[in-house]
Amino acid sequence: MGYADSDHGDVAPLAVKVLIAGGFGVGKTTLVGAVSEVAPLRTEEYLTHAGVGVDDLNGVGGKSTTTVALDFGRITLNSELVLYLFGTPGQERFWFLWNDLVNGAMGAIVLVDTRRLDVSFASIDFFESRGIPFVVGVNCFHGVLDRTQEEIRRALDLDPEVPLVLCDARDRTAGRDVLLVLVDHLMAAQSRGTPHPVA
Repeated sequence: MGYADSDHGDVAPLAVKVLIAGGFGVGKTTLVGAVSEVAPLRTEEYLTHAGVGVDDLNGVGGKSTTTVALDFGRITLNSELVLYLFGTPGQERFWFLWNDLVNGAMGAIVLVDTRRLDVSFASIDFFESRGIPFVVGVNCFHGVLDRTQEEIRRALDLDPEVPLVLCDARDRTAGRDVLLVLVDHLMAAQSRGTPHPVA
């Protein structure tokens, strides 16, 4: 769990690495920025004409920047648990970075946009194929939810034990709630004796 400080007898909180994944433009950078208690590290660059025909901007026409490596933030949930958040790049040409980012990750949040569920299929496949526990956060843009939770589960072909949570990636409390659901999911998996994968 934590480790004892030999001088003070304090116990350092358990540090857990979590990935925030999903397709291009679903709100990963926004979520990390909303919940992080430190100024988040961002590697965003402006979209340029060089990406025309390469990057799929369907449904995100107003988006002007993109993550090219990762986002990083930190949130202390309580005195015993700190989460280190690593937001993955969403564009297909940067997916090779995921293989490094996943090292040491205990779990993940896959953000989805109900208007473009297909852009998050690859994220779900990625974590399922590696046996890494994840939850799905449905980012309700502008408070709009145009499908029922059951319809979303069917469209994503989610296993029944995968939690699905409605959220607003811009809202700190909503983002923290999704992280708490993930922590509960990880603890439940541990209590069932599900071995953690070697990433």
